[in-house]
Amino acid sequence: MKMNKGKELPIVLKVSFDKLLRHYDGMAQSEDIYLAAKAKRILAAQAPFPELRDGFTDFSLLEKHKDIIKLILEDSFPEPLTHNEIKTAALPYDNVIFNSTERFKKIIKDAGEGFNLVIGDFNEDINYIMACTVILNFHYGFSLDFKRPFFYNIPDAKGVMRHYRILYNADFMDIIPTEKAKQLSQPDVDELLANFDDLELWKEKIPPNSFISKGFVVSNMFDVTAEHSISEIKSSLISNNKRGQEGFMGNVNEVFRSLFNLPGIRTGFTVYNPKEDEFERVYGPNMQSFLLQDKESEACKDALCQASYKKLLEDNTYFAISNVDKYFELSEGTAPYKNLKEQGIKSAIFAPIAENGELLGVMELVSEKTNELNSINAQKLEDVMPFIVAAVRRSKTEEENLIDAIIQHECTTVHSSVLWKFEEEAKRFIAEDMKGGQPSFKEIVFNDVHPLYGQIDIKNSSQARNFAIQRDLMIQLSEINGVLTVAWQKNRLPIYEELIFRVNNHIDDIKETLHTNSEQAIFDFVKKEVGPVFEHLKKTDSELGKNVIAYESNIDMGTDSYYDHRRNYDESVMQINRKLAAVIDKKQESAQAMYPHYFERYKTDGVEHNAYIGDSITGEREFDKLYLRNLRLWQLQVMCEMENVHYNLKPELAVPLDVASLILVYNTSLSIRFRMDEKRFDVDGTYNARYEIIKKRIDKSYIKGTNERLTQPGKMVVVYSQKKDELEYLRYIKFLKSKGYFDGKIEIVELEGLQGVSGLKAIRANILYRPKNKSSERTYTYEELIEEIQG
Repeated sequence: MKMNKGKELPIVLKVSFDKLLRHYDGMAQSEDIYLAAKAKRILAAQAPFPELRDGFTDFSLLEKHKDIIKLILEDSFPEPLTHNEIKTAALPYDNVIFNSTERFKKIIKDAGEGFNLVIGDFNEDINYIMACTVILNFHYGFSLDFKRPFFYNIPDAKGVMRHYRILYNADFMDIIPTEKAKQLSQPDVDELLANFDDLELWKEKIPPNSFISKGFVVSNMFDVTAEHSISEIKSSLISNNKRGQEGFMGNVNEVFRSLFNLPGIRTGFTVYNPKEDEFERVYGPNMQSFLLQDKESEACKDALCQASYKKLLEDNTYFAISNVDKYFELSEGTAPYKNLKEQGIKSAIFAPIAENGELLGVMELVSEKTNELNSINAQKLEDVMPFIVAAVRRSKTEEENLIDAIIQHECTTVHSSVLWKFEEEAKRFIAEDMKGGQPSFKEIVFNDVHPLYGQIDIKNSSQARNFAIQRDLMIQLSEINGVLTVAWQKNRLPIYEELIFRVNNHIDDIKETLHTNSEQAIFDFVKKEVGPVFEHLKKTDSELGKNVIAYESNIDMGTDSYYDHRRNYDESVMQINRKLAAVIDKKQESAQAMYPHYFERYKTDGVEHNAYIGDSITGEREFDKLYLRNLRLWQLQVMCEMENVHYNLKPELAVPLDVASLILVYNTSLSIRFRMDEKRFDVDGTYNARYEIIKKRIDKSYIKGTNERLTQPGKMVVVYSQKKDELEYLRYIKFLKSKGYFDGKIEIVELEGLQGVSGLKAIRANILYRPKNKSSERTYTYEELIEEIQG
């Protein structure tokens, strides 16, 4: 074959057999008489033609020396394999082939007159750069991974395109620099690596013809047409947004018609819902299911016979029906034969789309000809099913992501215990949308659930915050006063004296009490009145400017004010919240394992949590009051653990804030509804609203007949209204006292009536604190409480 004219490369291609002949030089000295004789015969034949060692660029010599070249290459191209192997000897980066097997010659002959052999998906620019990477590796010693698969696409005698993968053997090549070759440094290589597509840069660093490629390459080719076809199936099946494409099912049908070589077969898909043990329709343009026919969904045991159910769902193996009419008669018209016969189907293959024993769906292949699909050609699916499984798995993931996206958009982050309800509604939403309807996301309601509420509140947080603000403002105003006093002493301008007077007024105003509007008033005064004066001082007086800069260095960039004491307060609150939230979040994992329930936790000045437990939340699992009592005991213990965490954290806080704990016991079940506008759950109904009123007011309540607040540091407060709740929690406290959570001092108090709420009582129990290294990691169950009482 002829060399491509005008093609530019960094190497001059020079044919040489020197490296191979050097191998024969060694063989000629072998003690093996046969090998030595063979080598001497080849060397003697080559000896009159030194250009075969020295190399040449006149490719007409290839024809002149073809017999000698064939002799030199006889070990590389053994005669017994010439009709089996697809092999060539050629120049790299070109189509100059000077020796090949008979099978390769036949492939090229069958391709037809005028066929041009080129590497698929390869252009001259890439050819130049790939040659440069070889030079970087083998001459300059830079380690680059430039390997990639190469293919020839060659039509056969019938016009069917066949695909051959090429493997190069470059053992007989030398790379030799010419005077044009440049010295390259690591920065040069770094620049090349960052600019693979910049051909001109590569030509600058490694100029055309700056190296000599001396030798030849041996190319071994392998027919990979089957693998290529499977790859096409893979690309067709797992392309993005496949179901949404109008022609997707048409493409899928063509793929399987090609695979089976059966022009009349059709393809369908069915999704498996393991929760309901039913098949569901797949939505999308021209999507169909021959099992479901016109149904949206159907129980698997109704859609299948006993044998097909076992094969598909239990064994995850193919179920082939070679003669639908015959089995329709034998089964007396039961499923699935009835549906298939009604659709004019004569043979079918149902293939489970399964992964690790988990059925995802069923692929359906059907034909209108008897015996056309059968258990034998069903084996053709073995090579493609992994890609179908991957496609369905990806589709399932995409659908789950879409469901999550709808839930997130229509609702908010949803707790795992109630996610199933939102998923059901999202599926209905998608199905309605696929049908061209106007879907709306219905409200989610859980009826007859039992609420639990608890809070650990930072005591006197408002006073602590105001005190921190007050101290920062006092310091800031004092610093401003100092700068203005120096300015007044130096310049005696009345404006400085007036500003000092106003600063002192602000100091006097907040010295005793921080009023509601004081912070904003001082902030505005500093920004509008003091700020411009300080900017003027920096520009006009370098000495006073240093004082201003010293003042400004203490100003927080985020708040534009002094932030030392407030930072300490804010960081202390954040530390408390983070630690307390981490405790209850970790403990929630074990609580959910006991019995699933809805749980939400949020941070304010402290940590609050809501929990709801009941039949409607768990769906299928039967609810018993035992689980409610267990969750109440868990809550009480975990809040004691949180108190202990705060107790051990308090010495480390910049502001040693106290906390107080409270639990609300509500003995009546209620309904909760997800509020779409607020993106959160709330109690449902006027009567149930009483629960929310109590939650919002009890932590501010007082003990009846006194001025003492109900919640106190060191005490666990349990608020209730019924005697049976009192007895229940006294049992829990007694049990946890035996485990080291309480010290035994208990008081029962009556609460002052709240607006709209009266008759509430509370248990206050002293919490027993433990050093950090003795904190309990154990959570006790209600069953253990019963055992303790009975024992």
